[in-house]
Amino acid sequence: MTVSSATNQITAGQFHAADGVDDWRCLYHLVSAHFPTGSLAQGVALVDEIGRLADESEQQIVNVDLRHAGVTVSLKRRDIALARRISAAAKELGLVADPAAVQLINVTLDALAGAEVLPFWRALLGYHQIGDDYLFDPANRGPGFGLQQMTAARPQRNRMHLDIAVPHDQAEARIAAALAAGGRLVSDAHAPKWWVLADAEGNEACVATWVGRA
Repeated sequence: MTVSSATNQITAGQFHAADGVDDWRCLYHLVSAHFPTGSLAQGVALVDEIGRLADESEQQIVNVDLRHAGVTVSLKRRDIALARRISAAAKELGLVADPAAVQLINVTLDALAGAEVLPFWRALLGYHQIGDDYLFDPANRGPGFGLQQMTAARPQRNRMHLDIAVPHDQAEARIAAALAAGGRLVSDAHAPKWWVLADAEGNEACVATWVGRA
């Protein structure tokens, strides 16, 4: 099966049924491939090829993560032609994909009053919002953050919280934005190493800096 890259929307099943995309896996709205490399130089060579191919195809969403161990690249589902060309470029460089190595992490918070707590998390994380219940990192570095509606309150304290490390000269501004968006300060006993904040439902997060650390 062949699906044109000009198709606006295709399903995950349609993507995986297409020819030449065995290296790739659908993860939510994206497709991703990971190519292990023997060196950082090999990774840079592949990233150069991906950049050239992406510029030629004029695609707007091409996320590339370069690490010493390999390169992970993500595209929109409809970009089948570009996915094929990236796989071909990797093969030319002697690189073999590892489909089992790709994943996409989202953090989901159970909430009774999502509309009240979402502005706090948007300000605290510095994220942008999609719809009524989802936040994303505009720089495409951090995980997505979503809310899931609860039917009843939980009396116990949450056993997980988020730690957000920010530049030391940005911490106070980030905290002020979160407080202005409906949050509250739980503790500044360890500031400026970290502050503990909470949203309107008591879900906690720490804003941390390097100041005061070894």
